[in-house]
Amino acid sequence: MLASKLFGKQWLDKFEDTEISGIAYDSRNVSEGNVFVCIKGFETDGHKYAKMAEKNGAAVIVAEEKIDVDVPVWYVENSRITISELACKYYDNPSEKFKLIGVTGTNGKTTITYLIKSILEEAGMRVGVIGTNQNIIGDKVLVTQSTTPTTPNALELQQLFYEMVESDVPGVVKDISLQALALERVRGWNCEGGLCTDLTQDHLDFHKTMERYLAAKAKLFDMCGKGVINFDDNGGKKILNSNPPCDIMTVGIESDSELKAKNINITARGSDFDVEYKGAVYPMHISIPGKFSVYNAICAIGAALQMGIDMKTIQKGLTSSCGVIGRVEVVPTDTDYTVIIDYAHTPDGLENIINAVKEFAKGRVITLFGCGGDRDNTKRAVMGEIAGKNSDYSIITSDNPRTEDPDAIVAQIEEGMKRTDGEYTLIVDRRKAIGYALDFAEKDDVIILAGKGQETYQIIGKEKFDFDERVEVYKHLNK
Repeated sequence: MLASKLFGKQWLDKFEDTEISGIAYDSRNVSEGNVFVCIKGFETDGHKYAKMAEKNGAAVIVAEEKIDVDVPVWYVENSRITISELACKYYDNPSEKFKLIGVTGTNGKTTITYLIKSILEEAGMRVGVIGTNQNIIGDKVLVTQSTTPTTPNALELQQLFYEMVESDVPGVVKDISLQALALERVRGWNCEGGLCTDLTQDHLDFHKTMERYLAAKAKLFDMCGKGVINFDDNGGKKILNSNPPCDIMTVGIESDSELKAKNINITARGSDFDVEYKGAVYPMHISIPGKFSVYNAICAIGAALQMGIDMKTIQKGLTSSCGVIGRVEVVPTDTDYTVIIDYAHTPDGLENIINAVKEFAKGRVITLFGCGGDRDNTKRAVMGEIAGKNSDYSIITSDNPRTEDPDAIVAQIEEGMKRTDGEYTLIVDRRKAIGYALDFAEKDDVIILAGKGQETYQIIGKEKFDFDERVEVYKHLNK
């Protein structure tokens, strides 16, 4: 691609014939003819590596600050916005070539994307999913070099979208972290529909205030033609009151919403409920138990309706969905108690999974959880209090401590636990904690291993170590 086509009228005439072979934001990945975009990160600054990018063959460098190189430099105010816009152009705006649904919020994003996928497949569509667990086209899992767990860098996103186009996928569902919205990774998307689950405390280390968290969340609806909002959530109400420039459908259980779930019945095999919509009532079933699962389901139903899919297809699509790895995932064990793995790592998420299990557990609810290091520390005591109030027994342990002292993290969680009468123990080593839980459990008890979900690693310091909770359970039981 010629530089003049990529940079447009703002490009200097004398460089318009420069051939561009690709875009990079890591100087180590720069090859001959690339555009290198200097991005100020949280740990380092891309401007420091401009010379290295030039040495590796960069034809053009995009920067916010003055740099000393011998190749053309295009100076911009915000390089994060620029890399998003350049990536869209370089890959020929791929999101315009399929129907894209974006899902944001604190909890439920991944589950909802897979519920929507199941419904769209029931409608005869081949579907692409870009999410926390994996990126897939139909049944094919894509191998990527994603740098973030939920939403990849803007460049990688457009590469994934381009691959979806090349595979002739008519529909794509993407869960979107609020950091991605705040950091402009989704700029330039052509979104058919946007969906907002809820707004509860998470990542305040990044957003600082709930108001900024909400503002980031609301950005999704500025780029969508249609939207779905959980109207039971206060954040959802605030977004609707801000008059977003798209057609919004409200969903809920408690509120007076356009699409409403009622007559909810929770069992160990899942959730049954009725959906009331435009004066008619439709029975629904989802294989994941819990009231929060009903919320996830009605959000998915709303998104499908906004895409013009009929209720009969939606009913079949929900019923055929078999859930998501790490989301209320029952680990097959030959025991008289149950082990469930769930990704719950926020106060609201932890409360949801505990209460969901309490709705069908015949014995005690034993909750094992921790909090990640180098992340929002204000939620630690809150989660300790939630576990203490709602569980029959809690095991406070480690969860990706990163560069923090795991003992200090556990101590902060215990502060909240002490505000309750809940019984608990502290076992910082997560492997030992899981073994303790399995030995402690009795007939009909349910053990919740919360926080890691689909993750198969522990981050200690800045290193990743293999740690799959399913494997740990089997190892301990087979001793």
